[in-house]
Amino acid sequence: MPKLAITFGILLDLLGVGAFVATGSSHVTALIPSFIGTPILIFGALSLAMPHLRKHFMHGAAMFGLIGTLGGLGMGLPKLGSLIAGIADRPVAVILQVAMGILSAIFLALCVKSFIDARRARPEDYGAK
Repeated sequence: MPKLAITFGILLDLLGVGAFVATGSSHVTALIPSFIGTPILIFGALSLAMPHLRKHFMHGAAMFGLIGTLGGLGMGLPKLGSLIAGIADRPVAVILQVAMGILSAIFLALCVKSFIDARRARPEDYGAK
């Protein structure tokens, strides 16, 4: 799972930096996907470096995935109709919001699946005294 976090962190960073460059480097808000991707990338790298804290780091990465999902889809989906109709005020922003939301949602779903699999793989008497 840490390698997956690093991959999604890089994808979100590339999305943010690409959008920043594509908008002429004048809109700092185009970097918002990077603000989500960088912590995910860092948490993934820390999980590899400190495997005894992997659970905590991956939960942190999942939290940023949730923020990216809610922020991206919450802001982008309501504007999708105007984008399709061709009347969106900032079409690039809508596309970026939806793209960030989708990437974050995929990452979050994979995190949840991994957490469930890890829980099921634990022995029955784990933590019992």
